[in-house]
Amino acid sequence: MKRILGCIALGLATMAASAQWSNPSEDIPAYNASAPTKPLPPVLSGDQLTGVYFSHPYQVTAYKMAAAIPAVLHQQPCYCHCDREMHHNSLHSCFEGTHGAACSTCMREAVYAYQQTKKGQTPAQIRAGIERGEWQQVDLVNATM
Repeated sequence: MKRILGCIALGLATMAASAQWSNPSEDIPAYNASAPTKPLPPVLSGDQLTGVYFSHPYQVTAYKMAAAIPAVLHQQPCYCHCDREMHHNSLHSCFEGTHGAACSTCMREAVYAYQQTKKGQTPAQIRAGIERGEWQQVDLVNATM
Protein backbone atom coordinates (compact mmCIF):
# COMPACT_ATOMS: atom_id res chain seq x y z
CA MET A 1 0.00 0.00 0.00
CA LYS A 2 2.88 2.37 0.80
CA ARG A 3 4.35 1.73 -2.64
CA ILE A 4 1.09 2.60 -4.36
CA LEU A 5 0.70 5.83 -2.38
CA GLY A 6 4.35 6.68 -3.04
CA CYS A 7 3.88 6.14 -6.80
CA ILE A 8 0.74 8.29 -6.81
CA ALA A 9 2.51 11.07 -4.91
CA LEU A 10 5.49 10.90 -7.26
CA GLY A 11 3.16 11.01 -10.28
CA LEU A 12 1.30 14.04 -8.95
CA ALA A 13 4.55 15.85 -8.16
CA THR A 14 5.84 15.13 -11.66
CA MET A 15 2.66 16.48 -13.26
CA ALA A 16 2.74 19.62 -11.12
CA ALA A 17 6.40 20.25 -11.90
CA SER A 18 6.00 19.78 -15.64
CA ALA A 19 2.92 22.01 -15.82
CA GLN A 20 4.92 25.06 -14.81
CA TRP A 21 7.16 24.61 -17.86
CA SER A 22 4.35 24.20 -20.41
CA ASN A 23 3.38 27.09 -22.62
CA PRO A 24 -0.39 27.41 -23.23
CA SER A 25 0.22 29.67 -26.23
CA GLU A 26 1.86 26.71 -27.98
CA ASP A 27 -1.33 24.66 -27.53
CA ILE A 28 -3.01 25.96 -30.68
CA PRO A 29 -5.76 23.68 -31.99
CA ALA A 30 -5.73 22.30 -35.53
CA TYR A 31 -6.23 24.67 -38.46
CA ASN A 32 -5.17 24.98 -42.08
CA ALA A 33 -2.49 27.56 -42.83
CA SER A 34 -3.80 28.36 -46.31
CA ALA A 35 -7.04 28.53 -48.25
CA PRO A 36 -8.62 25.24 -49.29
CA THR A 37 -7.44 23.76 -52.58
CA LYS A 38 -10.61 21.72 -53.15
CA PRO A 39 -14.27 22.27 -52.30
CA LEU A 40 -15.07 22.08 -48.60
CA PRO A 41 -17.93 20.04 -47.17
CA PRO A 42 -21.00 22.27 -46.92
CA VAL A 43 -21.97 24.12 -43.77
CA LEU A 44 -25.44 23.14 -42.57
CA SER A 45 -28.05 25.46 -44.05
CA GLY A 46 -31.74 25.95 -44.86
CA ASP A 47 -34.05 23.35 -43.33
CA GLN A 48 -31.07 21.79 -41.54
CA LEU A 49 -31.04 24.79 -39.20
CA THR A 50 -34.11 23.65 -37.26
CA GLY A 51 -34.77 21.33 -34.37
CA VAL A 52 -33.33 20.94 -30.92
CA TYR A 53 -29.87 22.23 -31.84
CA PHE A 54 -31.29 25.46 -33.26
CA SER A 55 -33.64 26.64 -30.53
CA HIS A 56 -32.06 30.13 -30.35
CA PRO A 57 -31.84 32.60 -33.24
CA TYR A 58 -28.13 33.21 -32.65
CA GLN A 59 -27.40 29.56 -33.48
CA VAL A 60 -28.93 30.02 -36.93
CA THR A 61 -27.11 33.34 -37.34
CA ALA A 62 -23.76 31.73 -36.52
CA TYR A 63 -24.34 29.05 -39.16
CA LYS A 64 -25.35 31.63 -41.77
CA MET A 65 -22.19 33.59 -40.99
CA ALA A 66 -20.12 30.40 -41.21
CA ALA A 67 -21.65 29.58 -44.59
CA ALA A 68 -20.69 33.05 -45.86
CA ILE A 69 -16.96 32.59 -45.08
CA PRO A 70 -16.09 28.87 -45.37
CA ALA A 71 -12.52 29.43 -46.61
CA VAL A 72 -11.82 31.78 -43.70
CA LEU A 73 -13.13 29.27 -41.14
CA HIS A 74 -11.02 26.56 -42.80
CA GLN A 75 -7.97 28.59 -41.73
CA GLN A 76 -9.02 29.07 -38.09
CA PRO A 77 -8.39 26.95 -34.99
CA CYS A 78 -11.25 26.07 -32.65
CA TYR A 79 -10.51 26.61 -28.99
CA CYS A 80 -13.09 24.12 -27.76
CA HIS A 81 -10.34 21.69 -28.80
CA CYS A 82 -12.69 19.52 -30.85
CA ASP A 83 -9.63 18.57 -32.91
CA ARG A 84 -8.68 16.25 -30.04
CA GLU A 85 -11.92 14.35 -29.50
CA MET A 86 -13.82 14.87 -32.75
CA HIS A 87 -10.78 15.04 -35.06
CA HIS A 88 -11.86 18.37 -36.55
CA ASN A 89 -9.16 20.00 -38.67
CA SER A 90 -10.40 23.60 -38.36
CA LEU A 91 -13.27 25.78 -37.19
CA HIS A 92 -15.05 24.97 -40.46
CA SER A 93 -15.45 21.34 -39.36
CA CYS A 94 -17.65 22.45 -36.44
CA PHE A 95 -20.29 23.79 -38.81
CA GLU A 96 -20.45 20.78 -41.12
CA GLY A 97 -22.66 19.18 -38.46
CA THR A 98 -24.52 20.28 -35.33
CA HIS A 99 -21.46 20.60 -33.09
CA GLY A 100 -21.17 24.33 -33.78
CA ALA A 101 -24.74 24.95 -32.60
CA ALA A 102 -24.10 23.25 -29.27
CA CYS A 103 -20.81 25.02 -28.54
CA SER A 104 -20.58 28.69 -27.61
CA THR A 105 -16.83 28.69 -28.34
CA CYS A 106 -17.42 27.60 -31.94
CA MET A 107 -20.23 30.10 -32.45
CA ARG A 108 -18.30 33.00 -30.93
CA GLU A 109 -15.24 32.25 -33.02
CA ALA A 110 -17.35 32.01 -36.20
CA VAL A 111 -19.14 35.29 -35.46
CA TYR A 112 -15.79 36.91 -34.66
CA ALA A 113 -14.28 35.61 -37.92
CA TYR A 114 -17.29 36.87 -39.90
CA GLN A 115 -17.18 40.32 -38.28
CA GLN A 116 -13.43 40.65 -38.82
CA THR A 117 -13.75 39.50 -42.43
CA LYS A 118 -16.34 42.24 -42.98
CA LYS A 119 -13.80 44.72 -41.54
CA GLY A 120 -11.24 43.63 -44.14
CA GLN A 121 -9.03 41.43 -41.95
CA THR A 122 -7.18 38.54 -43.58
CA PRO A 123 -7.57 34.96 -42.33
CA ALA A 124 -4.10 35.17 -40.76
CA GLN A 125 -5.02 38.38 -38.92
CA ILE A 126 -8.27 36.80 -37.75
CA ARG A 127 -6.38 33.72 -36.55
CA ALA A 128 -4.04 35.94 -34.53
CA GLY A 129 -7.07 37.59 -32.91
CA ILE A 130 -8.60 34.21 -32.14
CA GLU A 131 -5.33 33.06 -30.59
CA ARG A 132 -5.34 36.19 -28.41
CA GLY A 133 -8.86 35.28 -27.25
CA GLU A 134 -10.63 38.26 -28.81
CA TRP A 135 -13.54 35.99 -29.78
CA GLN A 136 -14.46 35.68 -26.09
CA GLN A 137 -15.93 39.19 -26.17
CA VAL A 138 -18.49 38.32 -28.88
CA ASP A 139 -22.11 38.80 -27.83
CA LEU A 140 -23.95 35.97 -29.58
CA VAL A 141 -27.44 37.20 -28.70
CA ASN A 142 -26.88 40.52 -30.49
CA ALA A 143 -24.86 39.21 -33.44
CA THR A 144 -26.34 40.16 -36.82
CA MET A 145 -25.28 39.77 -40.40
